Amino acid sequence: MFKQHLFRNFLMLIGLGLVSLCQAQNQKITTLDGQKLKPEYLTNQLEAIIEKVGIPGISLAIINNNEVVYHEALGITNTETKEQVDKQSIFEAASLSKPIFAYFVMKMVEQGKLDLDKPLYQYLPHPGITENSKEDAKLITARMVLAHQTGFPNHSNGEPIELAFKPGTDFMYSGEAYQYLAAIVGMQNEVGWKKDLNALFQKEVTQPLKMPHSTFVWDDYLAAHKVSGHNEDGSPNPNHPRPGYWDGETFNSYSSLHTEAQEYARFIIAMLRKEGLKESTFETMLAEETVFSEDNPLRQQVGQTGWGLGFAQKKGPDHTMHLHTGNNHDFQAYAMFVPEKDYGLVVFVNTGKMIPFLEELYKVIGPQF
Repeated sequence: MFKQHLFRNFLMLIGLGLVSLCQAQNQKITTLDGQKLKPEYLTNQLEAIIEKVGIPGISLAIINNNEVVYHEALGITNTETKEQVDKQSIFEAASLSKPIFAYFVMKMVEQGKLDLDKPLYQYLPHPGITENSKEDAKLITARMVLAHQTGFPNHSNGEPIELAFKPGTDFMYSGEAYQYLAAIVGMQNEVGWKKDLNALFQKEVTQPLKMPHSTFVWDDYLAAHKVSGHNEDGSPNPNHPRPGYWDGETFNSYSSLHTEAQEYARFIIAMLRKEGLKESTFETMLAEETVFSEDNPLRQQVGQTGWGLGFAQKKGPDHTMHLHTGNNHDFQAYAMFVPEKDYGLVVFVNTGKMIPFLEELYKVIGPQF
């Protein structure tokens, strides 16, 4: 009798598992404009798009109701080896490094390690400012760095930095400023700006968000799973650190995050659910810190209205899209989320063809940018 009872329970568990599996297979994806798509239809369309555009490999995730409802990895890791991309394949996030670093910075602010509005020179004077910009550089704060208001160039390439404008008065996208802030975060925590800073980042961000393989520095998992980037002619580049590119040990807050779509989507979900930071901190991050003028090129070309602390913004009649692009040339990335719709999208490709890919994707799931 006891064995029969156990057997009935076992059959019941199998039945529940089959029901759950069927529900997952039949779950439809809701697009930002309200379309309902079957996962297999979207996968077929993605396969056709990457073939048409000439994209070697892709990792893509879609978020509905603050959950990942679709995750797919397609194509090949390398046009020479023809090895298949899979859901463990790792891509370069490029500038999608910046928003998650901003989230990390806000953790430091909440812990009292950093003041968002304290002049950064009081922590660490920047050693590369030209003489005629030194006084204005004393105005720069972490808030200005995250909102791209410092006047720093995107990259100084070792040259002295002359500010383009008085900090806090205009917008200029700058990875250089982000790296200055990373050095200060490392100093404040007494960990430098290499592997120990990455370990702190993982402790504070990726471990709580269940992003076990996302890293700013090289590790064994990357060595086993990173795909190759591809040049304009389709030829692959080495998929490991190399001289003149990235040494694998430096925490480049503006560009060296390595991850894949489902893991990065967990960060986007944290932004949607407001997890890991105080409510007031999320309000600060998502407020439009920089408001673009009508003649701003980003406003004119793509409709972006401003920038918060980490993400760009595009305000519509009934919602605000928070977005960021990434471009390491042989890798490109894109992520966006819309809090009013509980919706998000994350895409990584191992080529420089993100724009034509998104143009084709729009035809299937509607505007995403």
